[in-house]
Amino acid sequence: MAFYFMIPLFASIFFIFLFNFLLNLFKSKKSRDLPLPPGTLGWPYIGETFQLYSQNPNVFFASKQKRYGSIFKTHILGCPCVMISSPEAAKFVLVTKSHLFKPTFPASKERMLGKQAIFFSQGQYHAKLRKLVLRAFVPEAVKSFVSNIESIAKDSLQSLEGRLITTFQEMKTYTFNVALLSIFGEDEVKYREDLKRCYYILEKGYNSMPINIPGTLFNKSMKARKELAQILAKIISTRRETKQEYNDLLGSFMGDKEGLTDEQIADNIIGVIFAARDTTASVLTWIIKYLGENPSVLQAVTDEQEAIVKGKEKCGEEQTLSWADTKKMPITSRVIQETLRVASILSFTFREAVADVEYEGYLIPKGWKVLPLFRNIHHSPEIFPDPEKFDPSRFEVVPKPNTFMPFGNGTHSCPGNELAKLEIMVLLHHLTTKYRWSMVGTNSGIQYGPFALPQNGLPIRLIRKS
Repeated sequence: MAFYFMIPLFASIFFIFLFNFLLNLFKSKKSRDLPLPPGTLGWPYIGETFQLYSQNPNVFFASKQKRYGSIFKTHILGCPCVMISSPEAAKFVLVTKSHLFKPTFPASKERMLGKQAIFFSQGQYHAKLRKLVLRAFVPEAVKSFVSNIESIAKDSLQSLEGRLITTFQEMKTYTFNVALLSIFGEDEVKYREDLKRCYYILEKGYNSMPINIPGTLFNKSMKARKELAQILAKIISTRRETKQEYNDLLGSFMGDKEGLTDEQIADNIIGVIFAARDTTASVLTWIIKYLGENPSVLQAVTDEQEAIVKGKEKCGEEQTLSWADTKKMPITSRVIQETLRVASILSFTFREAVADVEYEGYLIPKGWKVLPLFRNIHHSPEIFPDPEKFDPSRFEVVPKPNTFMPFGNGTHSCPGNELAKLEIMVLLHHLTTKYRWSMVGTNSGIQYGPFALPQNGLPIRLIRKS
């Protein structure tokens, strides 16, 4: 008798399976009927990588957009790609349908940063990591860093007085020290040199081929990463023994009630150093270049910063910056925004379609990379008139949604943007009130490695004001 009762159950399961099969078959056929976006894929495997990297990448992107519109296909770095260059498409990929597009990086970078870093995660694990990072980088937490960041900024500038320097390299040192401060708090002083030595070896292999044999950049970098993880394990172990509470990022990771593993913590610490260092250093380098080329803007910033100094003198206050002081810098803030727009340090970001996706009648196949082109959006004359002109006053009006995305957009936008803006403002305060600088050599060119930078990292000579 039991067998006869099972027949309707099996029949129901069969029809459900058949319905889902036919539905997926219909969806698959519908997807296959959709055309791919316009564009060319170039040579087998090589694709159009050479066309992209043999010239200013922005020329490649702009020429493609002009020919095919705001969505087009190409093939770079061994991967078929769909590139998008409209605010609406960027919102679709990064916000509205973000669950259909996972973050992705080149294989070498993923292995060096660590597969459990926040950049490569989705779903609940990503939400958990983001919450922990934000807890350490919200304005309320960042406020406590002001005096320490100011000390690092003053020491950095003082060490450069009277010297011919490569701006980008010196800004990398400054932002690295600030990153360590935000991650390890006062502990960073004890381990700074060892962390710096290992990380500087590690970063050289970020864009190398993932060939792990002795003598290769990748092999050297992976050895440095292993040693870096050992140093981090030592710091974590020491903190566990003291049972003291810490308000820095490592403290936030270790204080998670559900418990991150030491490996997960290490992956995310290394990832945050990567995210916090080169990008902010690049922005500072461009700001110094643009201020040097625009005397009226430099004067406006200097006047604003000197007003803060004079206000403290008038009230008999100590000449140290406070969080409240950083809110008295609207002109400086607009300079930062305009630099982020014009330079577009993050020219694009990588996503990967986790399923076949339809957008505006085109098929984005599963497994294809999708690149929102931030720079194309930031340099659109329809959105920002005369886009090549450096004009901070354009930010007196708030940009329209999804047109200004220097820190990305959606759940994977940069959680450390408050810290980045703070360290930029603090350094600019002391740079403009105490120093003057002159650019050396030809500075009209741009180099890419991988971020856009002034030629030769912007050589300048820094002189203290009398």
